[in-house]
Amino acid sequence: MRYEEAAVTGTGEGTKTWNAEVSIVESGSEVRAEARLTGKEGGQIVGQGTARCNPADENVPAIGDELSVARALSDLSHQLLSRAAHDIEVHTARPVERLHA
Repeated sequence: MRYEEAAVTGTGEGTKTWNAEVSIVESGSEVRAEARLTGKEGGQIVGQGTARCNPADENVPAIGDELSVARALSDLSHQLLSRAAHDIEVHTARPVERLHA
C-alpha cells in the first residue's frame, strides 16, 4: 500500500494521504468503472465495477455511472478488508474471524 506521510516532530505520528482515482468508460448500454487507490511507496489496489442497462428500461447514463462506481468502490473496500485481515494474521500469527465493512 502506498501512502504519503507528513512528518510530525517527536510523536512518531503523522498524516497519511492515500489518493483514489475513479475512471468511467461507457460503451453502449454498459458502463465500467475502475477505482484505483495509490500512494507514495509503491503498490496500488484497483477495484472494478460494471453496470448494464436493462433493454426494457430507459438508458440513463448517470445511473449507470453511479452503479458502476459504487460497485468499483465496494470491490476496493473488500480488497482492503482482505488485505488488513491478512496483515493482522501475519502480525499476530492467529486467524482473523471476520472483518466487516
